[in-house]
Amino acid sequence: MSPSRRWLAALVPFALAAALVVGEVSAPAGRAHAAATGTEDTSSVRGRTTLGGADPSVIKVGDLYVAAKSVDGGIAVRTATTLEGIAAAPKRQVWNDTGGLGEVWAPEIVHHDGQYRIYFAAGTGAAHRMYHISSSRPDTGYSPATKVALPDDKWAIDGVPFTFGGQRWFVWSGWAGDTNVEQNLYIARMSSPTAATGGRHIISQPREPWERVVGNPYINEAPQPVVDPDGRLHIAYSANGSWSSDYCIADLRLRAGGDPTYVWDWYKSNGCLFGSRASSMMEGWHPTLYVDGPGHHTFVLPRGDVAAGPPAGPRFPTMFHAVQKGTPYSWANRYWYTGTAVWWGGTTYRRANVPGSPTDAGFSLKFFE
Repeated sequence: MSPSRRWLAALVPFALAAALVVGEVSAPAGRAHAAATGTEDTSSVRGRTTLGGADPSVIKVGDLYVAAKSVDGGIAVRTATTLEGIAAAPKRQVWNDTGGLGEVWAPEIVHHDGQYRIYFAAGTGAAHRMYHISSSRPDTGYSPATKVALPDDKWAIDGVPFTFGGQRWFVWSGWAGDTNVEQNLYIARMSSPTAATGGRHIISQPREPWERVVGNPYINEAPQPVVDPDGRLHIAYSANGSWSSDYCIADLRLRAGGDPTYVWDWYKSNGCLFGSRASSMMEGWHPTLYVDGPGHHTFVLPRGDVAAGPPAGPRFPTMFHAVQKGTPYSWANRYWYTGTAVWWGGTTYRRANVPGSPTDAGFSLKFFE
């Protein structure tokens, strides 16, 4: 890192607090996750599947939809020929925590280098780190868990691998130090599916008023990379506590030609793009009608490959977790929901008091229940 960038990096915790000018309940100690429930419900609610729980991850490989879910102290995979069929598909337990790693959170499945790869967080309290298992088949034959070697070896969850600009990357949610002050988004270059090269780089902190409605800690988590029709990288992520109906999805957009490791090359949406709190939404975006607290979504991409990002125009499939409106908001009442999204062109993100242009125009995202 150059001296000028090192100086800027040192200012991140202070400057991000004033970066973007437009747009209680207590959290448990540690992270805002809970074990997924096995609740089944067959009532007809728009988009709601019969899968109770959180943190959906679904990809499409050929004609097959493949989903990974934290369940029974380990990870299960379901496969189906339709996205809606995932919920009714039999679960195949592909990994169990026989080594006593601890809580298993948010498995993320991709199909890279000819292998199905599942990345997940495991641990207890401050011990959570990212792990990886792989197989040549979607729902059996997975390897033992290998710890993902991330820079600084700090608390890490919600990690996702991707390739952009000919380089392997890994993006995740983590702590700056060893205590739970806030959850930030970090990115690092990867030299292999399980090893980083170089340092970790902060790209977002929860410092805007609309992502600090519910906190203790304040959070940026569940990053989901995707490339827009202009070839620009986005990291859609979740903000506000997942234990509240203020949970929502926002966006980071890398400037054209930008460096993914340089925080000021990222522009943040000026509010939530998908959420149920009207006052937190970006101008021109509207709150949900049927669910509360939508978040931790997945773009249902071919093989989970961001380079296969959907084109402009048609809607493309997503899944997210949420709680049905009219139902008390709790982790136990979360379900997986199917939805759609569309690229929304000509959208300007604004910021102030930081290096670089105060505005950036390009594609954003609109989500639909």
